[in-house]
Amino acid sequence: MDTWMKKLNKDYWEQKYENGDMGWDIGYISTPLKEYIDQLTDKDLKILIPGAGNAHELLYLVEKGFSNVFVIDIARQPLENIKKNIPNFPEHQLLEGNFFDLALNNFDLILEQTFFCALDPSLRLDYAKKMKQLLKPNGKLAGLLFNFPLTESGPPFGGSLTEYKSLFQEHFKIKTLETAHNSIKPRADKELFFIFESK
Repeated sequence: MDTWMKKLNKDYWEQKYENGDMGWDIGYISTPLKEYIDQLTDKDLKILIPGAGNAHELLYLVEKGFSNVFVIDIARQPLENIKKNIPNFPEHQLLEGNFFDLALNNFDLILEQTFFCALDPSLRLDYAKKMKQLLKPNGKLAGLLFNFPLTESGPPFGGSLTEYKSLFQEHFKIKTLETAHNSIKPRADKELFFIFESK
């Protein structure tokens, strides 16, 4: 797995954007996340989108009146794209860097959309710990995780409901973890919608 660690670095992701090789980007917010955001009523929530990419979730949140939203990405290009798409978005809320080095915390909500599956699988335990550290007590980590066998080939790297349960249950209360009923067609039955609450 060490080869993946070297490969999945800033240069790797910059190259992906340069070549337009963005199979993970469906071009709009995915239905499960859209419907989850639609039922959020507190517009002051402090929200983080890690590995934001072109951040269709951010665009949707801003349209819905959420302003306390931060995004972080290791690659510069997606952050430049966000600046073009949302010119008046506060620059200090667009963070370029490694998620694991992020010093901000006290988030009410972190939205997961194809970030977890893009990380080297050896970092999954670190991901769970870092998420707990970033959230307020009882803060929520919510979004989608892929449900297909984990292989050496990726990203995206898969996983299973059993694996996710054992990975997150030490730091989180598992509120929801089930097959998403409203995935886009190519991802039907391959996504788990989840809401984990920080212990």
